Amino acid sequence: MNVLAPVRRDRVIADLPPCFRKEAALHARPAFHPTVASACQEQRTGTVGFKISKIIVVGDLSVGKTCLINRWDTAGQERFKCIASTYYRGAQAIVIVFDVNDVASLEHTRQWLADALKENDPSNVILFLVGSKKDLSTPAQYSLMEKDALKVAQEMQAEYWAVSSLTGENVRDFFFRVAALTFESSVLAELERSSARKIGDTVREYPRPAPRSCPQPPRPPHLPR
Repeated sequence: MNVLAPVRRDRVIADLPPCFRKEAALHARPAFHPTVASACQEQRTGTVGFKISKIIVVGDLSVGKTCLINRWDTAGQERFKCIASTYYRGAQAIVIVFDVNDVASLEHTRQWLADALKENDPSNVILFLVGSKKDLSTPAQYSLMEKDALKVAQEMQAEYWAVSSLTGENVRDFFFRVAALTFESSVLAELERSSARKIGDTVREYPRPAPRSCPQPPRPPHLPR
């Protein structure tokens, strides 16, 4: 029985979406990992397709996080700091947002990333540095900011994007990229776990050793009545 509604055609990702800037991309491969592509064609992705990746969005107040992604977002609220660790924990992707018109918000992204990585293994998380409100910046202003943003992205080993929630510029492409990379990562991890389970489930039978004869204790001497 089908428990999920059919996916709309405009949301089907058949090819790996390209990165925004090759200078700060996680990788420059033009297609999905061959192992993932083969698993999808053979329908060997397990339950990955039914799982929802946890993506957290962090950044200063008023940089456009809520406009960028329509979800519960508390990371920028001081009164929610007590639950930040729960919010951060178990993330598959971390999106650090800054305002391309505010240099200070770019500088603060380093601290936001440090806080988020306290609850996550850096080797298991995909990082994205996203500049928002691109529509409010002139080409000359944005060009200067982009140079600094690319340096920060390379320092973080994050993939850089610039978007505009008002005009929609790059928003769809960005989320397709996030979805594709997190899916690819999840499938690779699932296949690795499945392979480990198969190896671990192998039982080898060895011939049983002959039972040892235990010496009998000496009988007590006969006692007269």
